[in-house]
Amino acid sequence: MSKPVGEFISVIAARSTDPEILKRSQDGGIVSAAYVYGLENGLLDGVIVANTEDGFSPKPKIARTKAEILSASGTKYSLCPNVSMVKSAVREYALEKVGFVGTPCQIIAMRKMMQYPAGFRLTAGNIGLVIGIFCMENFPYEGMKTLIEQYADVKMNDVLKTDIGKGKLFVYPKDGSEPRTIPIKETMPYEQKACHVCMDYTSEYADFSTGSVGSPDGWSTVLIRNQRGKDFIDKMIADGKLETKPIDMEGKVGFPLLEKLSVDKKTRNAKEIEHRVAMGLPVPY
Repeated sequence: MSKPVGEFISVIAARSTDPEILKRSQDGGIVSAAYVYGLENGLLDGVIVANTEDGFSPKPKIARTKAEILSASGTKYSLCPNVSMVKSAVREYALEKVGFVGTPCQIIAMRKMMQYPAGFRLTAGNIGLVIGIFCMENFPYEGMKTLIEQYADVKMNDVLKTDIGKGKLFVYPKDGSEPRTIPIKETMPYEQKACHVCMDYTSEYADFSTGSVGSPDGWSTVLIRNQRGKDFIDKMIADGKLETKPIDMEGKVGFPLLEKLSVDKKTRNAKEIEHRVAMGLPVPY
């Protein structure tokens, strides 16, 4: 049966047991923990991450050490073209088991590439793990700059990190002062326009998907979607690399909230698709 968040085998709340990863990562640090575990145990030989030299205009790069992974940890709200690095990872870096993480639109692209690899011959079989992240919307660089500098009154170079939660965009200054907040309804005009026709909130085609919604602060929700994702997560748990606990399947801020947000995105964006089609506009979905 199709579910509001897509098909999945199981769902858990989890977080890394590595203090260094938790310190550097978002929420439970699941992506960083999985990448590090994969490299250290021969399940992956290289992973695609978002370069953080400019955290608001990230660029993809290959990481092959824990230090390189941690240097790129944390959520970026400007899209990083990770798919563009896949062919290079295999053909230039000679990687045989590539770790990939992306937003729902990127995960869809990866699955299409793996199913119909016309332009990615001798590449699709080298994808070792596909991790999806929850995503409601994303921002172009100039949109994020406007929000941070004009709405939050913080210079881009003075920002430690950003986060989205509880209906707000949080901007954390490097000086340690209180985070500035912007209501999400005020950020909407600055979002990527293609985000408004995306029907996937939880990266439904990943091996496993993760995000903060549905779990307590400091933890991440993990939707395990297929056997490869299950095997990977099971190995991490067995080796003590992940701490887990059951998801709240009843409470308003537990799994029902994740389902609600997924349905909200599908419903809202279906209306936008209908509107654009009625206007004779192309809908790239």
